[in-house]
Amino acid sequence: MSNTEQSGSKTASAAKPEPAKGKLGIMVVGLGAVATTMIAGVEAVRRGLAKPIGSLTQMGTIRLGKRTDNKSPLIKEFVPIADLNDVVFTGWDIFEDNVYESAAHAKVLDKEILEQLKPYLETIKPLPAVFDQFYVKRLHGTHVKKGNNKRDLAEQVRADIQAFRKTVDRVVMIWCGSTEIFLEPVAVHQSIEAFEKGLEASDPGIAPSQIYAYAALTEGVPFANGAPNLTVDLPAMIELSKKNAAPICGKDFKTGQTFMKTVLAPAFKARLLGVSGWYSTNILGNRDGEVLDDPESFKTKEESKLGSLEYIFQPELYPDLYKNIFHKVRINYYPPRGDNKEGWDNIDIFGWLGYPMQIKVDFLCRDSILAAPIGLDLVLFLDLAKRTQSLRSIGIQEWLSFYFKSPQTREGLYPEHDLFIQSMKLKNTLRHVMGADLITHLGLEYYD
Repeated sequence: MSNTEQSGSKTASAAKPEPAKGKLGIMVVGLGAVATTMIAGVEAVRRGLAKPIGSLTQMGTIRLGKRTDNKSPLIKEFVPIADLNDVVFTGWDIFEDNVYESAAHAKVLDKEILEQLKPYLETIKPLPAVFDQFYVKRLHGTHVKKGNNKRDLAEQVRADIQAFRKTVDRVVMIWCGSTEIFLEPVAVHQSIEAFEKGLEASDPGIAPSQIYAYAALTEGVPFANGAPNLTVDLPAMIELSKKNAAPICGKDFKTGQTFMKTVLAPAFKARLLGVSGWYSTNILGNRDGEVLDDPESFKTKEESKLGSLEYIFQPELYPDLYKNIFHKVRINYYPPRGDNKEGWDNIDIFGWLGYPMQIKVDFLCRDSILAAPIGLDLVLFLDLAKRTQSLRSIGIQEWLSFYFKSPQTREGLYPEHDLFIQSMKLKNTLRHVMGADLITHLGLEYYD
């Protein structure tokens, strides 16, 4: 019997991650509510004004060995995570507002904390963004790049990366921009060669988020997609990611309602309780809500939010319990609510002998407050992956599924949506890269 509750074989890890030396540059696409909340929060933590609540990299622990060993160091002490004091931010936005002005406009953070951070936040001014209103109907960008074609725009983004790279030691990019219209993979996405020809021809299948991803991956920069856009989940991007050792992950930050679904649905399945219907509605008043008021952008978000239940419940394995679920998702733009989103769920379940029951969930959440630590963790973990020999060239970082509504996986492999399995996957990956024993929670050795 194993004495460490492991999987039966010690993980044969290659070289441990390289140290996090020097400055880590974070390039953020979209300096709106989520991004400014993340950046302001990091500075508040650095100055001792707040705690990094919600951040696994900053406050999370990881158990090593047996429960009786009482060995649970902080994750940031177990793996070489970049120190927050070494993080440098820059980014792009379709409006000229600096980070202080954008944060004040978003009205997520109180004026008192923003005023204390103002001198720092004002120094971060956005680069002109790649923008095309065809892909985000409700926004009117005024601070945008001009180019002869999409290849020209991609080269301008590459030039931005190259210039920033001269001021830091490593670079990671994260998409915190708006939800683009619904797109499906077409011929232009099937290879690097096809994509580059599409850039030359300004192919309509290439959205701005894909231009950023192409530029980042071509430069060997890891890329995280925080929106439900079709961005790095494309053959061309996966090929680029592997070729240039630039880890990728996505998509769509798992914040409010879907977060609750990936907690509750595994509980119903574990207890073999049936579900006949799950109705979800949201009211949201920030820029994201305005963008999602457009039907084409909403379809992109809807696809992301609908997928989790089917994968968790596996109706093909449990037809009596989950085959005929009626699942509906609605998002309504309601300006008075601002960033304080309300997610309301009505869940019709049934139990022993088919007797019906109901569960109501009313989550009065703060969208950007939940998303900010996710963004921080993703950039820090992608930087770790880039410095890890066994992770940097595999492309998709499925172990980061914990943070996404629509986790990206290898083609043909269904995504894991169960939050608790995702958490175990993430922590076992960290154990693996550090050469520690994996933990399965078997625990029989305690009773030998």
